[in-house]
Amino acid sequence: MAEFIRYGEHGGPEVLTLVEGPVPEASTGEVIVEVRAAGVNPVDWKIRSGSRGARDFSRPQGLGSDAAGVVAAVGDGVDGVQVGDEVVVRGAGAAYASHLVAKPEQLTPKPAALGFEEAAALGIPAGTAYQVLRSLGLRRGETLLLHGGSGAVGQAAIQFARGWGANVVATASPANHDRLRQLGAVAVAYGPGLVDRLREASPEGYHVALDSAGTDEAIDASLELVADRSRVATIVRMADAASFGIRTWSSAIPSTMGPEELRLRDEGVAEAVRLAADGRFDVEIAARYPLAEAAGAQRRSETGHVRGKIVLIP
Repeated sequence: MAEFIRYGEHGGPEVLTLVEGPVPEASTGEVIVEVRAAGVNPVDWKIRSGSRGARDFSRPQGLGSDAAGVVAAVGDGVDGVQVGDEVVVRGAGAAYASHLVAKPEQLTPKPAALGFEEAAALGIPAGTAYQVLRSLGLRRGETLLLHGGSGAVGQAAIQFARGWGANVVATASPANHDRLRQLGAVAVAYGPGLVDRLREASPEGYHVALDSAGTDEAIDASLELVADRSRVATIVRMADAASFGIRTWSSAIPSTMGPEELRLRDEGVAEAVRLAADGRFDVEIAARYPLAEAAGAQRRSETGHVRGKIVLIP
């Protein structure tokens, strides 16, 4: 038997339930992955709560899109994937499970040097960070202003930017500054006086700003310090990004995610996998929860103060 997290109505974490059922079968063009770890992303609890739109509850729904595991079955018409392959999964549905159904294009081979937990933590954070920085045109020698540097997206953004030869000034609480410095960023505390501290941290100014915190302070500082608003983006304040004249990308706003953005997100995951296997991309696991405690994992994610990535272990 397999185990799955399901929910039948929008609400708090308590609506999540662990259920048992048969291991899924691979239909034509599908692959079944035995999950060794699944990533918990903020978008998961936003979907669960209903803030990303109503879902069809004519049957129970699953959650999660990022995972890593071992291919357990391969359907007809699938080439290049074999039973026993270790894979990273991005963009699948219902990844909070012991087994999930995926398409071959949602899989990236997992190198032996990359652990399952770290691999499961890469999908949305690495794909988002890579795509946003590429879309903003961050170049060698430029300086990135990054709000919310200690989260999973923030940590990925620092590592990509530094790898491309850009400078990074990242905001976070003082407790997380050592982590930011370890990744190569200049760390600055948020709070009153932020703009002055940011000017001191980079007297030559800023070329690009990425908000992964979502606060008014982050938006205001970005607008004040980056002259070109087409090079300012938020991945949190999607609903009012246009009112600020800045950019955003989200699957919740289909018009912002064209073929190029989707290609870049896939490319970002593959690049993070490659770098991580070579020891050049570090993934911080904030907490590990058994699959049955998915509600507790989401409660922690909802605090907004997670350094790194939460994963579920079936």
